[in-house]
Amino acid sequence: MSDRKQRKTIVGTVSSRSGEKSVKVTYDYKIRHPLYKKEIKQKTVVHAHDEENACAVGDRVSIMETRPLSKMKRFRVVEVLEKAPIIG
Repeated sequence: MSDRKQRKTIVGTVSSRSGEKSVKVTYDYKIRHPLYKKEIKQKTVVHAHDEENACAVGDRVSIMETRPLSKMKRFRVVEVLEKAPIIG
């Protein structure tokens, strides 16, 4: 088991609940423009598996890369880092 490779982990925000045990997670990052050398903000949306249905929209979560779980899902929720503030 020690020769097993480390899997990619990402911290992002839940942008929507897309069905039972599924969430969409958005994460932001910056890249450098090749010509103008200015940093550009980019964001990516990935589908993740949420086994316990513990996530809500706005939660900050940690996700880990896994084997393909369905047509779109390639990540799973490891833990909920911060719950979304309740507005009301």
